[in-house]
Order: sequence, then C-alpha cells, then structure tokens
Amino acid sequence: MTTSNPDAPEREAEKPAAERAVQKKKGRFAAYLEEEKRWWRVFKKWKEGDGNDWWFASTAIPLLAATLGPLANVSSIAALVTSWRQSNYVDEVWLSDFDGVPYADPKWCYWLNVASLICGFLGNLFLLLNFTQRIRYIVALPVTIILWYLSSGFLIGITACMNIYTPPNHTQGFWYAIAAAAFYTICSMLLMINMLGHFLGHYPESFDLSDSQRTLILQTMAFFIWLGGGSAVFMKLENDAGADGWGYPDALYFCDVTILTVGFGDLVPTTNVARGIVFPFSVGGIITLALIVSSLYKFVREIGEDKIISKHINRLRERTLKRTLSPSFDLRRLEHSEHRLIRKRSMESHPKISTPTNPRPMRTTLGNVGNTVRRAASMSLSIVPDALKIKREPQITLTNEKTRFDAMRQIQADTKKFKKWMALFWSVTTFSILWCVGAVVFWQAEKDTQGMSYFQALYFCYISLLTIGYGDLAPKSNAGRCFFVIWSLIAVPTMTILVSDLGDTVVDKFKKWSDELADFTVLPKEGIWRAILEKHPWLLNWLQRRIESHQTKKRLRKGFDTMDPSSADSAGHPLSSADPENPPHPDLDTDLELTQHPTIPELAQDISKPPTQASLSRRLALSIKKVSLDFRLDRPRRYTYEEWVEFTRLIRFTTPERLDRDLGTSTEVENETEGGWVNWDWIGDDSPMMSTMTESEWLIERLCESLVRLERRKEVACDKRNLEAMRDMEVRDATDDTRREISSGGSGGSSSRSGDRSMSGGGEKARRLPEGA
Repeated sequence: MTTSNPDAPEREAEKPAAERAVQKKKGRFAAYLEEEKRWWRVFKKWKEGDGNDWWFASTAIPLLAATLGPLANVSSIAALVTSWRQSNYVDEVWLSDFDGVPYADPKWCYWLNVASLICGFLGNLFLLLNFTQRIRYIVALPVTIILWYLSSGFLIGITACMNIYTPPNHTQGFWYAIAAAAFYTICSMLLMINMLGHFLGHYPESFDLSDSQRTLILQTMAFFIWLGGGSAVFMKLENDAGADGWGYPDALYFCDVTILTVGFGDLVPTTNVARGIVFPFSVGGIITLALIVSSLYKFVREIGEDKIISKHINRLRERTLKRTLSPSFDLRRLEHSEHRLIRKRSMESHPKISTPTNPRPMRTTLGNVGNTVRRAASMSLSIVPDALKIKREPQITLTNEKTRFDAMRQIQADTKKFKKWMALFWSVTTFSILWCVGAVVFWQAEKDTQGMSYFQALYFCYISLLTIGYGDLAPKSNAGRCFFVIWSLIAVPTMTILVSDLGDTVVDKFKKWSDELADFTVLPKEGIWRAILEKHPWLLNWLQRRIESHQTKKRLRKGFDTMDPSSADSAGHPLSSADPENPPHPDLDTDLELTQHPTIPELAQDISKPPTQASLSRRLALSIKKVSLDFRLDRPRRYTYEEWVEFTRLIRFTTPERLDRDLGTSTEVENETEGGWVNWDWIGDDSPMMSTMTESEWLIERLCESLVRLERRKEVACDKRNLEAMRDMEVRDATDDTRREISSGGSGGSSSRSGDRSMSGGGEKARRLPEGA
C-alpha cells in the first residue's frame, strides 16, 4: 500500500512556476543581448561607413567654424569694451534700455573677459594657419578646440555670476557675451566631430577645401574686420561730436543696418565727417557681402552636386536597373516567382468564404480555351500585386542601346529638376525657420519695451529680411538690438539665396509660360504652328493631305510645263549644272552628312562598309569642328543618340588593336591611354553622362586622341615602309567610288577623279617606296 504525500501536488505546481520564472529571466537576458548586439551593429555600421557619408564633417564643418569664428570674435569685442550693468531707475524715474546709466564691472570680470577674447583670437588664428597648411592638422585643431572652449568657459562663468549677483538690467555687452559664448561652444563641438571622423579614418589630416571655399573664408574674415573697424570709427567720430547713444554696440548695429541696406532710421550719423565716411564704408561693405553671398551660394551648389545630387543619380540608376527586364527570360522568371509567392502565402489572415453555390466544371471546353487564357492573363496582371500586397513600380525593358540611352537621358532630366526644386525646398525651409524663430525672439525681447505682439514681430522680421525697413518698428531693447545684429547677418544672405533659387524654378516657369503666350499673341514666333503640328501627327497628316489634294487640282486646271529643248541632252535628260573642273566628291558629301546630321537608317547603311582611313580622318576632323563650335553655346549641349553613335563609331575605329591590324603597326611605339576607345554602359558608372566634364569636353578630348592616334599610326607605317595596307586602302577607296559612279549611271568622270584622288592621296607616299617596289 502506497502512502501519498500531501505536499507533493504543491511542489509539482510550484515546479512549473519556477521553471517559467527561469525561462522568463533567460528570455529577458536574451532580449537584452539581442538589443546590445543590434546597437553594436548600428555603431559598427556607422563607424565603418563610407567616407562619402562624412562629407558634412570633412568639408562643411570646417567652413562653418571658420565663418562663425570671426563673428564670435566681433561679439567678444563688443562684450569687452562695454560695461555689462546699468541702472534704469534714476531719480525715481524709469528709463528705457538705451537711456539707462551704465556703471563699471568688477576688475576680475574685466580681465576674464580679456582672457576670453585672447583665447578666441588665438583659436581663430590656429584654425587659419591650419587652413593655409602652416601648422599640422593634428596640432592646430586640438589647440583651436581647447582655446575656444576656454573662451566660452570664461564667458559662461562671468555671465552666470553677473546674472545671479547683480540686478537684471544688463547692457548690450552682456548679451554679446552670451552670443560669443554660444558661438565658441558650437564651433568647438563641430570641430570635435571633424576630429572624430579623422580618427575613424574617413578622411586624411587636412581640410579638403576648394579654392572657392578658401576664398569664402578670407572674404568672411575681411567682412567682419570691415564691420568691426567701421564700428570703431563711427563710435569715435560721434562721441567726439558729443552725440549720445553711440557706444560700440550701437555703432555695430548702425554699420550692420547700413551694409544690409535695411535703414530703419533710428540711429543716423550726426556729423558731416561721419556722413562722408558712409559713402566708402557702405560701398565696400555691400560689395564684400555680395561676394560672400555669391561664394556661399556657389559652395552650397558644389556640396549639393558632389554629395546630394550624385547620390540621387545613383539611386535613380539603381532603381532603373532593378526595373530592367530582358524580353524573355526575366519576364518568365518574374512570373514564376510571383506565382510561387502566391502559393506559399499563408491564408490564415484572410477571412474564410463559403463554397460557391454553382461551382464551375472541372474541365473547360475547347471553345472557351481562348477566352479562359485571355481572362487568366488579365486577372494575373491585376491579382498578383494585390495578393502580394506589394507596391510595384512599372517594369521597363531595355532591349538595345537606344532604350538605355533614353533611360539615362530621362535620369538626367529628373535629376536636373530634382536639383532645382530641392535647392528651393531647403532655401524656403531655412528662410521659414529664421523668420518664425526670429519673430519669437523679438516678440519676447520687445514685449516689455514696446509691447510687441507675435504678429508684429513677424511683420518686423519680414520687412527686415526683404531690406524694406519702414522704420515704424525697430529693436528698442538691449537684447533685441544685439540679437538683430546676429540674426540679420545670417538671415539676409539666406533671403538672397532664396531669391536666386526662386529665379531658377518659379520665375523660370513663369517666364517660360509668358514667352509661350507671347509667341502666339503679341510677338508671333516663326514656325510655332509647325511645332504644334509636329506634336499632333494626325492633324499634320490631315493638313498635308488637304494641301496635296488642293495642289493636284490646281495642276490639273493649269496644265503641265514642258522642258526647254536647249536645257536637255540628246537623251532628253536635263543637263547638270555642276562644275566639270571640281566634280562633287561622294565620300566627302557622305562624311559631311553623317557628321552633321546623322540618322539611324544612314548609320545602319554605313555599318556594312567600314570607313577608309582617309574617310576616317575626314570624319574625325569634321566631328572635332562640330563639337568645338558647341563650346560657344551658353549652356552645355547634350547630343542626340544618333550623334553619339557616330562619335563612338569613330572612336572605336581608331582603337590601337584595330589600327595595328589594319596598318601592320605595333603599340610599342607609344604609350597608349585607355581613354581612347569606348566600352561602357549608358547607365553604368563609366558612362560619359556620369563624367564631371560636359559632353562637349569629353568628346573633344576623345576625338582628338583618336585623330592623333590615327595619324601617328600612319607615320609609323610610312617610316617602316609598310604601305601595302594604306595602298590597298586607297585602291579600295577608288574602286568603291568607281562602282558607285557606274551604278548611278555617271561613269564619265569617275576614273579621272579616282585617279586624281589616288595620286593625290598616295603620291607623296609612293615617292618614298624603294626602287623595284
């Protein structure tokens, strides 16, 4: 007899609970490890990323630091020469910020401010020496970061102390100190990101800046020197004249408003000397600011071209290649894969349906086979994407060179449109942020001084950005005037770039529409109706039939003209007006026509007979002349597919291997470059459309290489007395001309022309032959 333990069921019940707890802990630990691995993979991918992903850290950050550094120095000067505290309550009367009475700061505050300014200047100097490669990157950049951090630390410390232990009435110098500390901190953090990219191995120990970017740095430094020096001059002149309210921050505000052509009118020069200095100062400042805006716009376009636009082109090319199908195999494979996905798809998520009340028969009669196949084909086109729940792009079939060429041209057109509208998008976004955020700051700064609302702040920022400057609203607080100087130096150039981008997109569209309207109404354009008819072939064909019918009826009514007997030969054929001394050259006409106006049928006929060496030289020379004339155009020309076919055929005919085979020469006589022959895909990375050069530059370089290679091979063949191939070429050329003349019925002058050309083309070379050759 067995005895039962009363605690056994409890232990059995507790055991699964304990196991579940252990499994739950293991599951949490596994999830934690998976999360750590995921973040590690993200960090590893970010660390080992492509160098192109760090373009902002390698190029834009140094340029931004070099631009904001001088602005921080000017703000630090304004903070040093002005006391930070003032009293707005004098003789029981509350005064405005501009009428308050300032009093001196503690000595320790002043000398810390001096130390901050010295560190800021030294940091900017080391950064400039690094740009000019006078000091190594690994030495200059850490020194700049440390000095700017010291400057910001000094300013943050003394501003915090002054704000805590003194009354809250601060002068413009206090707010300029806060602005300088912010700029020093931002620049130091940006340069640390630049150093991180260098330590991760994404770019070398140097700032990869172009000449235009270095010019922008020098122009920015010159502008702030001009601004700060002009402020000191105007402050000195007005203070000597006894004018009130002309401290250095006030003079800095006046110079800023003058150069930006805002002109509020709240602060004006009061002496003739100061008014006279306004002439050269305003002109020099406006010119320097215009140069900065131009260089900045060029820099933004370069960055966009090199990084954003190139990535967009590669993305479009990859998308096009993914959508590319061959006519047979890929289509069948795609259909097979889609049907396999449908069969493998789980149907648990779909609602169950009942059996049809009238089921279809298992077999289909022969008479309905065609309808069933067509219905199944049409259903597969619509059901497959729905069943897969995939948003598919339309597939394209690139069957030949022409379709690939057209696909790449479409990519270029889409990229051009993307570049313009993307630049406009970023300009509008930056302008909107500066406008709205600036209005918030002015609203808070001027709310207690002049009761400014947010709408009034928006209105004030708008008339300032457009440099209208009515003068009904102007900053009247110390914080507002300081912020206006900093904000306007950044916002007004942004507005200028926005106007330029609007000119490339919206204004260009409006101009195009207005020109099209004027072509029909005010200034009719010659051939405009012909272009419309070519866009609508059915209308053109209908009009042509009507014109031909009308002309036929007119000829029937008028009768037919008879030929003048004196203008015909004995056989009744009209006499030719050609010059017998200079008969037309059929090959020259053919070469000229193929070079100037190539068409697919003519090129297809020319493929059957490769050009001779003489014809090849003529075509190369004519092509070089044609391409060179395109350099005079305002915009780089893009050639048609037929023109590219002719150019590439000429380049392929002059490859070293082909010339060596035809002329019996060797490639050891010269160092051949691999850029002379053509072997690319129109959508590939080596396509001429992906080159940094224009199509005309690319072609003129390759065609000149081909012509030089051809002539050198001829010289080598002459020097080696190996003229058999060249003589056979000339004889073959003459024989082809004779056959062409005979077939056309004009054999009278063919032999003389062939003989003359043979002698003229090979006479000089024949004199070099040895005796008995």
